[in-house]
Formats: sequence, structure tokens, C-alpha cells
Amino acid sequence: MSGRLRVAVVFGGRSAEHEISCISARSVMDALDPGKFEVVPVGITRAGEWHLMPGAPALPSETGRMPEVTPDAGDGSGVSLAGEAASRELIAADGSRAPIDVVLPVLHGPMGEDGAVQGMFELAGVPYAGAGVLGSAIGMDKAIQKVLFAAAGLLVGPWEAVREPDWSEDPEGVAARVAALGFPVFTKPATLGSSVGITKVHDESELDEAMAEAFRFARKAVVEQAIVGAREIECAVLGNDDPVASVCGEIVPIGHEFYDYASKYLDEEGARLIIPAEIDPKVQSRVQRMAVTAFQAVECWGMARVDFFLRGHELFVNEINTIPGFTSISMYPKLWQASGLAYGDLIERLIDLAVERHDAERSKRTTAPELDAGSAATGVRPDR
Repeated sequence: MSGRLRVAVVFGGRSAEHEISCISARSVMDALDPGKFEVVPVGITRAGEWHLMPGAPALPSETGRMPEVTPDAGDGSGVSLAGEAASRELIAADGSRAPIDVVLPVLHGPMGEDGAVQGMFELAGVPYAGAGVLGSAIGMDKAIQKVLFAAAGLLVGPWEAVREPDWSEDPEGVAARVAALGFPVFTKPATLGSSVGITKVHDESELDEAMAEAFRFARKAVVEQAIVGAREIECAVLGNDDPVASVCGEIVPIGHEFYDYASKYLDEEGARLIIPAEIDPKVQSRVQRMAVTAFQAVECWGMARVDFFLRGHELFVNEINTIPGFTSISMYPKLWQASGLAYGDLIERLIDLAVERHDAERSKRTTAPELDAGSAATGVRPDR
């Protein structure tokens, strides 16, 4: 590729994490070097409509409200990704086409981080940053990823998966399974992030309301035993075939019982981020090794943040986030900054990794080995 790369930054989407996606996208667009990249902002409304946007989303500090992609905020016309393989174009409602070289999906939650939009990018033949269809789908499901973590030899805390129909049909049976974990527990939507829909449940009397909250956002919930007395440690991973891990960071909630949505995004004093984490170097090395193992266990590419609980000598892997937050105060870019990789260089590296993986995938065959001339003519399979 020559000249400036046209980078489509896709944000918003049909998710409860819509606003956080917009804030992350603003940080990403501000960091892209205009001498190297031409930004093509693409906003997705809550209804799933794609629009070319005139620029980056406004921040709450500029408008006094959380950002949102709306049809009237765009250029007045919807856009779609060209379906022709390798065309790498956005098609506007009037039929005009805009070329793109690579996509940065800054989408959080369902219909953005779960493999759905990644599959569309694959069909269109366009390079995109982050995990592929499989890694994204696994990374979005807290239950499935825990199964794979355990299979990879990683320590996972006690947990249960609860489907909404099971809860509706047999709440007493589910409550007994949850009680067997030991209170307190956390109830979470299985397919959402940013601590949306999470409740800390101290005893069985609080379970009904907590499960209802989780099922507001997903048809499956995960119930996890609270690792009492544990420290929250996070580690960033970057790469494709040879991923590397950052220094570790620690989250200390302030004025909140746990690191919830409010402490992450609404309360500027809601948590203290300690980077690098004040842990023994040997423990940091363990975290880094486990983070890379978790990354590979879920078939991840490009980037991810892996979250841990540290209690004494026990190190539990909690979950992986395949499109971590990219706001100016988010842990993922801060961990890399502390590791010597500046924010803008991190974004550029993600673009390079996207193109690298796309080129590697294109080098693989997409047709079966040719039959010999005789069998091709007769339609008879050759003897082995």
C-alpha cells in the first residue's frame, strides 16, 4: 500500500456499551497520525444503521451528555460494506463508493465484539484489527471462555452458567446451585462487558433481583464465587502468532464495592489504577505467561486484556476482553504506555497486525487439490 492508509473507525453499535464505544473511538481517532492515515468515521446507531460521520464523536466533557450515534448526526445517508470479496469499499445510499484499506472496529458488546461484524469483514475481504470470528465469539461468552481457560491449565474460580429458561422453570434448583458456590457471588450477563448488568449478591434473598438484572441484557448469565480478599490485576496482550504481554496493572475501587460501570466510566474518583502493579516480579511473570496462554486458548489475534484475581499465592484468571476500552483513561492503552509503547504507536501496531494477519490468511488455499486429468473428465474419484 502506498500513500496514506484509509482507516475506517467503526463505533457505536447495537449494544448497552454503545456510549463507551463512542468515547473509545474518539480517543483512537485523535491518536491516528494524519500524515500516515486518513480516518473514515463510521457510526452505527442503536438500531444497527451504518452512517458516515462528519468527524469524531464529542466527549461528555464537551456536551454534558454521553455520546450516541444517531441518523441525524451523520451525513444524512447510510452506508454499507461492499459485498464483493476484496473490494474494500463503503457504498453510500446514492451508490457512490469510498475505498478503505483497513478497519478498526472500536465496538464493545454484542453485534460488535462477538464475531458478528468480524464475519462481515471476512466476507468483504477487508483487513480488520483484533480477534477473528472464533476468538471474538469465545471472548464474548464468559462461560465458554472459562471452560477453555480450565482446559488450558489455568486456575478459574468456582462458577455456574445459568440460562434464562432454566431460571424461569426451576429457580429453586438454580438457587441451590448458586448457594453451593458460597456467598457472596457475582451475577453477570454472559455476553456483555464494561460491568453492565453485574450485581454483587451477598445472600440468597438478593438473588432474584440480581438474576433479573443480568437477564435484562442476555439470555445466559454467569454466576461467579467472589474471590474474597483478592486483588484485581490486569494484563494487556498484543500480537498475532507471537503475542507479548505488558506490565501488570492493579485496580483498586474507591467508594464502590467493586469495579462497576459507574466506577469505570462515570465517577472520575471511582477507582485507582496502579500501573505498574506493586507485585513481586515473579508474580508479574506468572501473570504475563498466563495472559498469553489465555489469549491463545481462545484463538485470539491482535489485542486483548486479561483480568485476574490475586489472593496470596493463588492466581485466578477471570476473563478476557478482545476489544478492551480505548478511552484516554482505559487500562489497556495505559498498560502499554507503561511498557514503553505510546498510544499512537499502539494503534499503528494494531493496524499493522491487521494487515499482517489478512495477508497470511489470503496465502492459504480456498479450493480443494486438483483431481488428475482422468478423474476430472469422468467425475470419478481417483483410487488412494
